[in-house]
Amino acid sequence: MNCDTITPAKLHVSPIGLGCVTFGREIGEAASFDLLDHALEKGVRLFDTAAAYGGGASEIILGRWLAARKPAGITVATKILPPYDEIRIEASLQRLGVEQIDLLYLHQWHGSAPAAGAALDELLRSGRVKALGASNFTLEQLQAMSPRFTVVQNNHNLAVSDVSDAFRDYCAANGIAIVTYSPLGAGFLTSKHQAGVQSGSRFDLVPGHQDVYFHESAYRRLAKLESVAARSSHSQAHLALSWALHQPGIASVLIGGRTPAHLDQALAALAFEDDALFSELTS
Repeated sequence: MNCDTITPAKLHVSPIGLGCVTFGREIGEAASFDLLDHALEKGVRLFDTAAAYGGGASEIILGRWLAARKPAGITVATKILPPYDEIRIEASLQRLGVEQIDLLYLHQWHGSAPAAGAALDELLRSGRVKALGASNFTLEQLQAMSPRFTVVQNNHNLAVSDVSDAFRDYCAANGIAIVTYSPLGAGFLTSKHQAGVQSGSRFDLVPGHQDVYFHESAYRRLAKLESVAARSSHSQAHLALSWALHQPGIASVLIGGRTPAHLDQALAALAFEDDALFSELTS
């Protein structure tokens, strides 16, 4: 897997990044280490967590893995929640066991974000943070904060997308790399929730995700995916992953999971490309 560098922050990223949202919430430390080891072996160079994941458990587990493995040439990203009246990263630094955060995201928009500019700039000047990013920002919100951010991270899949053409064009024009997440829509695009929310799934553990996907527009796109998958003999998961991994202008796609097999599924999708099928999925 090729590894690109996002400038000016010199962040190492790979087409597939590992989303660590499951750590400490859906899987324990041993299973998390297995997944992290497998990802590193397969060339993954972007590891994404957040202070909110598992109430800090994800950062703790990732930090213990970093201390044990001491991997080189990777990017560790984490996120802080609003309000941003005071930018506090001490707890994340401690949980991760690092002196510098490679990539720090504002986890979501908040009215306090524009006024936090000076504090964010100071984190860069002090060297405590290498690069800044915005997660779950609209185009208008991103414009209100630019050119401070090097990376933006938004939801983007066949069912639901927060990456419009205008959003993509703005990022390209301003040197902002786009990282996307939830290529399977937290399992929505596999149809496993058609008969009801599966126990222990993301939609069960975080019910707020249901409002994002359980609506007519997303179900219509799911029906198209089901139709194309049945006719092409490819699984829905394979097609949805492949589509997300081959979108233009995307630096990396975060893959979450509970086992190395989930990452292998994404790696197989990365190796598959069929423009005719991809066009049919969105027609």
